[in-house]
Amino acid sequence: MRPILLQGHERSLTQIKFNSEGDLLFSCSKDHIINVWFSHNGERLGTYDGHNGTVWTIDADSQSRFLVSGSADNELRLWNVSDGKCLYVWEFPTAVKRVAFSDDDERVVCITEQRMGHQCVIRVFKLNRDGDGTTQSLEPEHMFSPIGSKATVCAFTYTPNLIITGHESGKIALFDVVTGTEVLNNERAHMDVVTDLQLSADRSYFVTSSKDKTARIHDTKTLRVLKTFATETPLNSAALAPNKPYVLVGGGQEAMQVTTTSLRQGKFETRFWHKVFEEEVGRVKGHFGPINTIAVHPAGTSYASGGEDGFIRVHHFDESYFRVKPYGDLQLED
Repeated sequence: MRPILLQGHERSLTQIKFNSEGDLLFSCSKDHIINVWFSHNGERLGTYDGHNGTVWTIDADSQSRFLVSGSADNELRLWNVSDGKCLYVWEFPTAVKRVAFSDDDERVVCITEQRMGHQCVIRVFKLNRDGDGTTQSLEPEHMFSPIGSKATVCAFTYTPNLIITGHESGKIALFDVVTGTEVLNNERAHMDVVTDLQLSADRSYFVTSSKDKTARIHDTKTLRVLKTFATETPLNSAALAPNKPYVLVGGGQEAMQVTTTSLRQGKFETRFWHKVFEEEVGRVKGHFGPINTIAVHPAGTSYASGGEDGFIRVHHFDESYFRVKPYGDLQLED
């Protein structure tokens, strides 16, 4: 499995994301730039220029028409994917840490940071998809501040107006965006900051990673922890592999706590865990710093990881990956 090395960022990666077809890979980093790549050969298609701070988060809609990005310059921007034009800018008092599209592409949820006397606020914007997309409403459709620990990650569920949030304390919660009330929570989902949250294809369950060195699969409806994958390093990202029962996790000690010895060179691994048996089944090494973000191709044919070292590594799975029988001789009925 030879990786394709994508060198388009000068600083560490913050998030990478495939579009719904999987032919494009979007990446953002601390160097203010958003890149888009062809995922099959790693060729860079273009950049989205305009942010003046670390771009923390990106998401593309299901038609690959619009891209939203949130940055440390306190802006949420809407881009045209095909030509890189910035269509609209929303400004906030603090940095935007997470953005996500709803499943029908009509809404965008964003989390702004708790800073300088401002609360952590979750806002939901209704997008106007008519015309060229430059006429958007400045005011959010819904906004509320979660009480208690600040939210770090979020995503829409399939239930209308319900979002999942992951918090700094390790809590996971379901919020009704219309009323701003917490419908359900699991205070002890993790013991430390929730660093990533990725939904399954049908959004019935989701995986989270945390600084408490575990990744967990939760049921979307009840927030019950279904599976736990415990490692020895703080985790920054976790992703689910479609069509195969695997969870990919990545992380590593914080850059400042790593004592660099020649022994550790290229030793930051993406780990594959069997999501049913909770056993580690493989590792792929290669990054020269902690892995900050992992994304899997929606068809399950490849995956990409972005590291503190500023590189993105795209791995197309070998044929043996598809031939292997993850359940032994057991045949699964579709």
